[in-house]
Amino acid sequence: MKKPLLSIFLIILALTASPQKVGLVLSGGGAKGIAHIGLIKVLEDHNIPIDYVAGTSIGAIVGGLYAAGFSPEDMLELFKSNDFALWSTGKMDKEDLYYFKRKDEMPDWMKVDITKKKNKIKFVLPMNLIPERQMDFGFMQLLAQTTAACDGNFDNLMVPFRCVSTDIYHNEAIIHHSGDLGEAIRASMTFPMVYKPIEKDGMLLFDGGIVNNFPTDIMKRDFNPDIIIGHKVSNLGKKPDPDDVFGQIEAMVTQITNYNIPDTIGMMLESKMEDVGLLDFPKVNYIYSLGVETALQQIDSIEKIVTRRVPTAEVEKKRETFNMKKPPLVFNNVQVEGIADDMQRKYIIQSIKPRGKVVDIFQLKESYFKLIADEHIKSIEPYAYYNKKTGYFDLNLKIEPRKPFDADFGGHISTRANTFGYVGLNYKTFKTMSFNFTGNVYFGKIYNSLLLGGRIDYPSLTPFYLSTYYTINSWDYLSTSSDLIFSDIKPTYVVQNERNLRLEIGTPYEKTGLISAGISRSTSNDRYYQTKVFNKGDDLDLSTFKAFASHICIDQKKYDFKQYPTEGVRKMLQIKYINGTESFTPGTTAPISEKSTIKQNYFQIEALYDQYFPIRKHITLGAYAEGLFNNRKLSGNYTGSIIEAPAFQPTPNSKSLFIENFHANQYFAAGGKFIYKYNDNLHFRTEVFGFLPIQSFVVGEKNTVSYNEKIFTKAYLMGVGALVYQTPIGPLSAEVDYYNKEGQKWFFSVNLGYMLFNKRGY
Repeated sequence: MKKPLLSIFLIILALTASPQKVGLVLSGGGAKGIAHIGLIKVLEDHNIPIDYVAGTSIGAIVGGLYAAGFSPEDMLELFKSNDFALWSTGKMDKEDLYYFKRKDEMPDWMKVDITKKKNKIKFVLPMNLIPERQMDFGFMQLLAQTTAACDGNFDNLMVPFRCVSTDIYHNEAIIHHSGDLGEAIRASMTFPMVYKPIEKDGMLLFDGGIVNNFPTDIMKRDFNPDIIIGHKVSNLGKKPDPDDVFGQIEAMVTQITNYNIPDTIGMMLESKMEDVGLLDFPKVNYIYSLGVETALQQIDSIEKIVTRRVPTAEVEKKRETFNMKKPPLVFNNVQVEGIADDMQRKYIIQSIKPRGKVVDIFQLKESYFKLIADEHIKSIEPYAYYNKKTGYFDLNLKIEPRKPFDADFGGHISTRANTFGYVGLNYKTFKTMSFNFTGNVYFGKIYNSLLLGGRIDYPSLTPFYLSTYYTINSWDYLSTSSDLIFSDIKPTYVVQNERNLRLEIGTPYEKTGLISAGISRSTSNDRYYQTKVFNKGDDLDLSTFKAFASHICIDQKKYDFKQYPTEGVRKMLQIKYINGTESFTPGTTAPISEKSTIKQNYFQIEALYDQYFPIRKHITLGAYAEGLFNNRKLSGNYTGSIIEAPAFQPTPNSKSLFIENFHANQYFAAGGKFIYKYNDNLHFRTEVFGFLPIQSFVVGEKNTVSYNEKIFTKAYLMGVGALVYQTPIGPLSAEVDYYNKEGQKWFFSVNLGYMLFNKRGY
């Protein structure tokens, strides 16, 4: 009789007892946290339940995504995606670059805001290494629907969730249990000096790992599970590598954390990764496999302490049920914070969404990246709030406008003589239109320049701009017998001084293109010797050209870098009409002593095609073609005709050289490129180009000039081999250049910065 009673008692106890609950705690640790996904995958495959999850930093990302209904496969695919690579590096996808909003490319290394505080002018340096524009939009895109599905309560997620960030002023932990899930995770992983902090309720929120890198205490306090499984991936407590800057910062800002979990309440797992850095996200497969390996090594022990099982099908059904609660990500109303002026808010709203229309996330993304390309916007934090009455999301944009004044600093440093510095100053303001006034100065041995001007943007249904610039350019081309700086520099033999006033109107051509038209008034003074034998005191010959020019141009550009690109394409077609007067004044060495004047009235058409084709993971091939034709009259002498003829300059260093073999009034050119990419920033490249004048110049007696009666009689080669590293301030290159010309043909140089110049008038 006793045995049946005991059996009945045990059955009643089993029916009334609470099922065993399991909490998962995930540490911070940067890219090493991808191993968390491997652990979760093994737990699911072995039917180990995950009833609660808490994490810090990368642990908050993985844990939050899991709680939001992402499977381990979904998370792994996300970390492998190009989108995540862009979020983690701050790089803009070339498809998202809005060419219309970009100013002319300049050789700037950094931009600093200029502000006035307490009657003192201060320069405000950038405070975060990685721009947050991609990441903030990505978190909204990923998790806005999840926030709507759980109604802002993290206990209502597929798995109840907590994450930790740090109030940096009070140096205390902030526990996120409700609100915007994307914002909470973004705050938890905001590593100091790498990402910009989240500002919320008067607090600056940084990475939770600063005060609590392993929130076991939060798991106990908020959920009190029967079993806690912890996973540590952080290397904190060990001496960082002397070359690992991020590791050193992590060690400085992160407090010592207790990673112990008593055997009585659970167990602790650790994935050790000595060869993975804070931002080594490209090692995703390797890191994931280490997490799987750690979990498999401990799975027998886990199964002993966790007696409850949940079939995979049940987990998948739970995930599917939660994901079905997520409303479509379609936007209706737009609100703007951080901008006090009503007209400025109207400008932003008109830029982001057409009036009266609803837009989906893909349409919004295009408008969003157009807006962040605007010079007036320093940063945008986008938030999506679900409006139950309308059934759409309302978009809230927290805007931080740029200071009206900012300065650019940059230039080009080289072991050759083409070193120059660059300083730019800009003033910006906007109402229903935006205004940008700019000035810059170049100073160097071969190139000096001054630019003043401005641009007005109209955010109409078809946006367009009007701009005007006045520019003074001065080129001193030097004859050198060595490619080392200041080595055996002979007197200047070509000096070009030019000033121009340009007026231009432009409108977008698709997302990565621009259609522009304009007119210019230019005056150029070219001083040169027509002989290679001259004395220092000899007067140079002078050719002056005063001209009006007009142009129309279609230009599409989507490179990954503005110099030494490895991805993307550029297509350009431009037609010009030039009308002017060319005059010649002989110097003391001129073979002809008479002055002369020529009326020039001609058309010029140019086309360019440059595209990169990824062949394998590390190998990219490029194809280049360029053509130009004009019907300009020849100048009175051979040297003047060469100087006035357009130049073929496809490589950075070729833009700083005067090589007469690569000047012609009509030519075709083509080339091929081979690129081996070691990683996103380091690559080796070789480029070879052939230059083919249609009608080459022929020198006659007394340096007169004529066209060769036969076409395509000459061809010239140009090439470069370079090891290039894209630093935060610009490309660092060690390269060898070859030019098919008289005298020295090979040039070696080490360069830092950009070989980019102000525009010429015609």
